[in-house]
Amino acid sequence: VMAASKPVEAPGGGGTAGLPRWQLALVLGAPVLLGAGAIYLWGRRAARRGKGASERKTPEGRASPGPGGEGGSGQPDGPGHEEMSPLGRAQAAKNKGNKYFKAGKYELAIQCYTEAISLCPPEKNLDLSTFYQNRAAAYEQLQKWTEVAQDCTKAVELNPKYVKALFRRAKAHEKLDNKKECLEDVTAVCILEAFQNQQSMLLADKVLKLLGKEKAKEKYKNREPLMPSPQFIKSYFSSFTDDVISQPLLKGEKSDEDKDKEGEASEVKENSGYLRAKQYMEEENYDKIISESTKEIEAKGKYMAEALLLRATFYLLIGNAGAAKPDLDQVISMEDANVKLRANALIKRGSMYMQQQQPVLSTQDFNMAADIDPQNADVYHHRGQLKILLDQIEEAVEDFDECIRLRPNSALAQAQKCFALYRQAYTGSNALTVQAAMKGFEDVIKKFPKCAEGYALYAQALTDQQQFGKADEMYDKCIDLEPDNATTYVHKGLLQLQWKQDLDKGLELISKAIEIDNKCDFAYETMGTIEVQRGNLDKAIEMFNKAINLAKSEMEMAHLYSLCDAAYAQTEVAKKYGLKPPTL
Repeated sequence: VMAASKPVEAPGGGGTAGLPRWQLALVLGAPVLLGAGAIYLWGRRAARRGKGASERKTPEGRASPGPGGEGGSGQPDGPGHEEMSPLGRAQAAKNKGNKYFKAGKYELAIQCYTEAISLCPPEKNLDLSTFYQNRAAAYEQLQKWTEVAQDCTKAVELNPKYVKALFRRAKAHEKLDNKKECLEDVTAVCILEAFQNQQSMLLADKVLKLLGKEKAKEKYKNREPLMPSPQFIKSYFSSFTDDVISQPLLKGEKSDEDKDKEGEASEVKENSGYLRAKQYMEEENYDKIISESTKEIEAKGKYMAEALLLRATFYLLIGNAGAAKPDLDQVISMEDANVKLRANALIKRGSMYMQQQQPVLSTQDFNMAADIDPQNADVYHHRGQLKILLDQIEEAVEDFDECIRLRPNSALAQAQKCFALYRQAYTGSNALTVQAAMKGFEDVIKKFPKCAEGYALYAQALTDQQQFGKADEMYDKCIDLEPDNATTYVHKGLLQLQWKQDLDKGLELISKAIEIDNKCDFAYETMGTIEVQRGNLDKAIEMFNKAINLAKSEMEMAHLYSLCDAAYAQTEVAKKYGLKPPTL
């Protein structure tokens, strides 16, 4: 898992200090309060434009609330003072109900609100909607969720933009486990309140995450295994240097043998599934690797441990963690196998546990790897990345230091150490340490001018610091070094949006990423997010679905379903209430 493969969240949640909310929505699995859904993508813009709904409060005593009552209040709407016409009698019954409500006598309050509903002239829509909403509030106190939802539905039919009733119905749907309906209601509330109310935002976030997890579990179980692009596979293997199975073994074999024995070497290759798999790997013929490794394993050949590890690695790459685990378990338990193989298997199983959100098991595997192979730099490099994800920055820096001590030329570990120090400084809002971390990046790119990851991580830090022009230059350096790395084009595309609000340029760069690697899920995800920004929700949903089919883990898939569901909920709200968030 490369640290720079996805944007990293900035503390602060939006506005000018950190990343804007629409970019926060791209953060994968990061602990961002409002990170789950595209529903929040307009947060800042809405805050600037957001007059109206969120600013209108229902004054006490006003009989007819407008669309924007206070969404969060558990109180019924206040007393009116009308003459004793039919409407006046209904108001009097409601006022009596309000007194009972405040005294905690909810059954009596319900009787009064029911009387108000029967007395109210049917053409008095707004008054009638208030009575239904007040009765729903009393039912809510008694936890009668079906009745709450029914009364809120009546209130909304009479007054379609009645925020208080919509939010109360959303909460009832949550209790009734009607997630889709809950999401639609809370989406309407968020838009009506111009994304200003924390309570409704948190409910939306919660239900999006639950929906995402539920759908991802089902989809991941039944997904078709999919081989990633050659670029992705090569990038994955390049993050290991002490990895026996990714070394070009055949050349090594030949150098151990006399020239006249070359014929014998090719005979071994013919009979060994593992050596054939290695040959296919060099030819980038990745689809044949699992079947050739299986032949070696079934024959209990000389390279059985290597074949198990190679097969497990490709199972992980195609997203089949269930098949990878028993192979990794077997390698780890082979006491007499090469310790480098066992340590590599532990790193891979530990990373798999992290993707499955099991950090305790993950940490155990990395610690065991360090115990059995303390001189293995890969262990510290990958454990350092795990610690960044767990927000244990000091421990991450220690691990990167150990990796650098063992492998002084590891540009990757030096760049990631800088990034860890930068995150620590940025989170602590310490200007001096931020400056020191930025200088650290300059040192790394001077010392390792050929390390693309150094430029990529520096560019992310520069973007945080609003140094957009320089960040753009860093991405150009990455592209010069790795012209076939699709992720860099996506980052550069995102930068155009944040820097110049240039949607066309952003989309052009992201399209270029897809051209380079049509299996780049990050590119489709970002494109979907931009289409949401532009108000093209159907196109956005199509992009999110493409990303879902390419996602490499259940966690990633859950995040993408959250984005997709948020966009879908908005299309439904637009149809039902004619409500649309502001677009770019």
